[in-house]
Amino acid sequence: MPELPEVETVRRGLEQLVIGKTIQSVSVYWDRMIEGGDKEKVAFELVGQTVEAIQRRGKFLIFRYTANDLISHLRMEGKYEFFPQETPPSKHTHVIFHFTDGSELHYQDVRKFGRFALVAKGKSAKYAGIAKLGPEPTNDQFLLGTFQQGLAKSKKAVKPLLLEQKLVTGLGNIYVDEALWQAKIHPERLACTLTTDESIALHQAIIDVLDKAVIAGGTTIRTYHNALGEAGTFQVALHAYGQQGKPCSRCGTLIVKTKVAQRGTHFCPNCQKVEG
Repeated sequence: MPELPEVETVRRGLEQLVIGKTIQSVSVYWDRMIEGGDKEKVAFELVGQTVEAIQRRGKFLIFRYTANDLISHLRMEGKYEFFPQETPPSKHTHVIFHFTDGSELHYQDVRKFGRFALVAKGKSAKYAGIAKLGPEPTNDQFLLGTFQQGLAKSKKAVKPLLLEQKLVTGLGNIYVDEALWQAKIHPERLACTLTTDESIALHQAIIDVLDKAVIAGGTTIRTYHNALGEAGTFQVALHAYGQQGKPCSRCGTLIVKTKVAQRGTHFCPNCQKVEG
């Protein structure tokens, strides 16, 4: 599933491709891609509107049009492909944005899990999926004190707590495993048992890991490519996720894989002790 670094990389690519372009028409081939199922409304509303900006909140993309915001959630395997001229849809193309200059932006999704929601301009922050998100994982928004208070109040294991997107947004399975490895914290540790030093280390690890992954263009495990058709490269820097059976780059102990909250989870049993 695309996580924050992948979605941010897609956003940056789309900025280079479609900012300033005006919608001529929208073709929707899978009605359930549109929340509420009203594809005609989306197609009608967007005609004549220009893409003014593309922003990101957590794992959501927000296309800022002249009069509306179009919220896009890639879910498992959604991706965008840009074509400079009219191009027939592929088997997995479910939405096409046709621009007045003849170019097209295709939304492709093998599993058809991706979703679009059209809201009034400037109202995307009130969209249900976005309104509940925690802060972005940056030093100016992701405040250590607030994070520590959230950890202290929770009796949940730290990994599933981080996956909820409430204490901080943008983390998925890959980057939670990586941040916990960097901070030397076992994924099943109860959040409320973390020491002050551990919470500080985890806070910084989350910022560091996501920042490095954005710089690397995300992680390509299977099918992820950005809007320019490029694969991410952060997979070569992974220390925990997908490294089961390989020696820990810190201590040499073999990385193991287990399940935590029904998610495949990777950690070093020597560096990341389950005991507090």
